[in-house]
Amino acid sequence: MSRIISFRGLLAHGAQERISLGTIRGQTGYRIIKFQLLTWVAGHSGSETESTVKIYKIEQDIIDSVVNFSDNTLLGAGVLGYDADISIYPPTRIVTFDSEIFNQDIFVTHSNLHTDVAPVNYYLELEQMPLASDEATVATLKDIRNND
Repeated sequence: MSRIISFRGLLAHGAQERISLGTIRGQTGYRIIKFQLLTWVAGHSGSETESTVKIYKIEQDIIDSVVNFSDNTLLGAGVLGYDADISIYPPTRIVTFDSEIFNQDIFVTHSNLHTDVAPVNYYLELEQMPLASDEATVATLKDIRNND
């Protein structure tokens, strides 16, 4: 039987937040079912912002706005654009790899392309599910390989 757990936070530019999920035996798995972004202040004083928020399986040494779908540690990414002229930016774009099951801590990062480095809100829902011991072993081994 699965259940839904949620996390939310406010990330400053260049910040990284650890979401603790790991268990001793790793027999609890997770997958992303919802990922949303929202500006820190509505209207944001007429300035422009373009925030990139990414979710990773491992801690990141470099926090940037580059999104590389070939990176097997990437679980999801979202870009939140805002300008006083709403026609300049399309709605928020978010992509998650919802078939990816993990059983270790994950990391959320935020980078902003403009000089306005306002923080950004994120909301994340994960489906929590029990893993058989062979599934837990596979998920753990994948995470260990990603740390190399």
